[in-house]
Amino acid sequence: MEKSTAIVLTGGYLASSNAKTAHGLIRGTDRFKILGFVDDKSAGRDAGEVLDGKNRSIPVYATVADFLKTGQRAKYCVIGVATKGGVIPESLRVLLKEALENGFSLVNGLHEYISDIPELASLAKEKGLEIIDVRKPKKATELHFWSGQIKEVKCPKIAVLGTDCALGKRTTTRFLVETMREAGFKAEMIYTGQTGWMQGAKYGFVFDSTLNDFISGEMEHAVVKCYEEAKPDIIFIEGQSALRNPSGPAGAEWIVSADADAVVLQHHPARKQYKDMEYYPAYLPELRDEVALIKMYGAPTVAITLNTSKMAESDARAAAARYEKELGMPVVLPLEDGLKALVPVFEKLIAKSVAKV
Repeated sequence: MEKSTAIVLTGGYLASSNAKTAHGLIRGTDRFKILGFVDDKSAGRDAGEVLDGKNRSIPVYATVADFLKTGQRAKYCVIGVATKGGVIPESLRVLLKEALENGFSLVNGLHEYISDIPELASLAKEKGLEIIDVRKPKKATELHFWSGQIKEVKCPKIAVLGTDCALGKRTTTRFLVETMREAGFKAEMIYTGQTGWMQGAKYGFVFDSTLNDFISGEMEHAVVKCYEEAKPDIIFIEGQSALRNPSGPAGAEWIVSADADAVVLQHHPARKQYKDMEYYPAYLPELRDEVALIKMYGAPTVAITLNTSKMAESDARAAAARYEKELGMPVVLPLEDGLKALVPVFEKLIAKSVAKV
């Protein structure tokens, strides 16, 4: 895939969890060549350093005009933040209008579509620019019902689930694919959110903008198509939300409809209540209970991965050791240690699948 040049708008949120789309693009994308970020609060810094202290030679500018002063040009301007309710606030509309006036096509992963905003849509049309609303649903005639074809997929299918939303499931999924490729295996990722598409994953669909009747079929179709075209040794499926998150329970389709052979479960040891739902009397389950629930759905959990945000490393490693002893399975810290320790787990699953063919 040839990369298109892009800048990313984060509207002052680059250093916050609201910019998780931007964070994914900083960590890597096969779709875009990111030339810079536009964020007035982090201007003058390197985007990688803002994210995790690692310089990635991606400058942050205060304004679109500041980027243009460098003499560089980019094809796309990407919205890199998640707003409350997925709406495009007036402050962001101003920046998007400025981007269009300066010749940028727009890429939007929010629930509100730029193509539905008359002022921006007409300006894009006038200038011959493209608007890509990643979450815009497919037509019903383009969607798939579940058919049972999933049984034709013979390689291991690993669902990367979590005990809550915004835990880094997509990042872990991407790291797993990269790690298995480095180990000499053909690994593929099924994306299920807008950022996965922006990062260039070839196979997948946007879960939260797909009609409910077709979710299981779209899941199956993405996995089957990936298997038939890419012929991978192993497939990792990006999870969304969590099985017991009251604001958006998800996970059953990954295990049941995609017929997952195993699960990698992402967890944050310090998080007690569901993100942005601290007002509601619902609490994250104990890991052993979630592993038991996942098994009841039909898949074994083979590893735990920990999000350690805002935790002292010593506390995170103590939690990992405790979980490993309690659950009898590998517990790893993806950002700190990588995922090479899990390669033997997946090698065994691949060997078993080959033996069955």
